[in-house]
Amino acid sequence: MNSINKDFLLNEEIRENEIRVITDEGEQLGILSSAEALKIAEERELDLVMIAPSAKPPVCKIMNYSKFVYEQSKKDKEARKKQKVINIKEIRLSATIEEHDISIKAKHARKFLLDEDKVKVTVRFRGREADYSFKGEKILRLFLSQVEDVCMVEKPAKLEGRNMTMVLAPKKS
Repeated sequence: MNSINKDFLLNEEIRENEIRVITDEGEQLGILSSAEALKIAEERELDLVMIAPSAKPPVCKIMNYSKFVYEQSKKDKEARKKQKVINIKEIRLSATIEEHDISIKAKHARKFLLDEDKVKVTVRFRGREADYSFKGEKILRLFLSQVEDVCMVEKPAKLEGRNMTMVLAPKKS
């Protein structure tokens, strides 16, 4: 809400000589001096708010500013409610993992994907295992085959240092 207050110039803060004035109903009053526009706003017991400072001449609106700020904060709150936060869940595998363990980890990944979360699958190599990175690719392919009906590969398998990672995203319905 505070960010809204700083965005607009109000009443006496408007220093322009000539401004285009619009009423709260959207009726255009034309180009007036800021003193005349302020006088009209005070007669109607409303505020003069500069809504387009970069226009030539700047556009000001006669409105109830506190009501406007309240409406804006309600709109912002509503927009934040509708926003979907995407989490990235990580599943770690090793180069020597057995098939049964992969299927258990795949069930966890399936649950995450159905909850609309992304899944980062990591195969960690220890010691000399890094020389056999093809095993990591094989493990990731097997893992993917068990969850490919509910996901799509966002970032294919890639070796980064001692880890091979792949990012999966939920399928769009």
